Amino acid sequence: MGVKNAILKPRFFTYLGVFILLMFMPRVLPVYHLILLESGITFAIMALGFNLLLRYTGLLSFGHGALFATGAYAVGMMGKYFPDLYRVEILIPVALLASFVVSTIFGFICVRHTRVFFSILALALSMVLFALLVKLYNITGGSDGIHIELPIMFGKSFEGMKRFEFLSGAYYYFLICVFAVSTIIMFAIVNSPFGKALQSIRDNEVRAEMIGIRVRRYRLYSFILSGLFTGLGGAMWSFVNGHVSPEIAEWMFSGEIVYMTLLGGFMVFEGPIIGAILFTYLRLYAVTMTQYWMFLIGATLIILVLLLPEGITGGFAKLFAKMKRSPSNGVA
Repeated sequence: MGVKNAILKPRFFTYLGVFILLMFMPRVLPVYHLILLESGITFAIMALGFNLLLRYTGLLSFGHGALFATGAYAVGMMGKYFPDLYRVEILIPVALLASFVVSTIFGFICVRHTRVFFSILALALSMVLFALLVKLYNITGGSDGIHIELPIMFGKSFEGMKRFEFLSGAYYYFLICVFAVSTIIMFAIVNSPFGKALQSIRDNEVRAEMIGIRVRRYRLYSFILSGLFTGLGGAMWSFVNGHVSPEIAEWMFSGEIVYMTLLGGFMVFEGPIIGAILFTYLRLYAVTMTQYWMFLIGATLIILVLLLPEGITGGFAKLFAKMKRSPSNGVA
């Protein structure tokens, strides 16, 4: 217990410091970079959910773009068909409910298999949803997508306000609070008995089953929880982007989610958060530098896998551990 407290205490103060720093960002960053940071934070919420499957359950999904799109489209469809209910306090629960339904269906089908079969099933289901979003033009807007209006937040209307003013004001602080709560909840999940059960399934499925863990059921729970976080990220992102379209359900975006997690380092809890924010900036600067930006992103991924398979945070953690083990300079 003493060792655990020694680990959690500095982590708590680090989180608190980062939270305070984020609260002051609107006074420091230009509006453009602030909105870019907001986009990265929404991806970070999504990456936390994705890593619950990848690191803690040992399942690699290539279909999480569909779950992200579910949350985003839930917001768009509410604004299109139920404008009277277009309030943040209603939109977020609706997005979570839609994500719960879709992730339950996807999970029920996918968790029957593991390894490559799980990944391919998730990919196939995401492409089915992508096709529906494109073909059901009268409902979803087809390839044109849906415009996201500014929502009412806790009784306050922002009608007539420019989006960048909305995003650099009340919405930014709301997003930071949602991000902080999401991080705390996910940290509690992975360190709970449920999280430990998922890790035992990842390490040895047969032994986990022998000690009484219902493997398939726990995998389904993990998939649903992952889908809820991913859908929440999609819902929060829709307000930042101002428009949702079927491309976020396509396999390429699902691949980007994997890239974010690998970039930050999936073996460290905070790795996907850092990877999601870094990827947002990396993609932007790659696009502005060259029309072959996808080649640049791909080359970066190859270098990352070869030189830093644990990601950026994993590499730093390994370096820090090596420095702690090495003898002090000047000691005979």
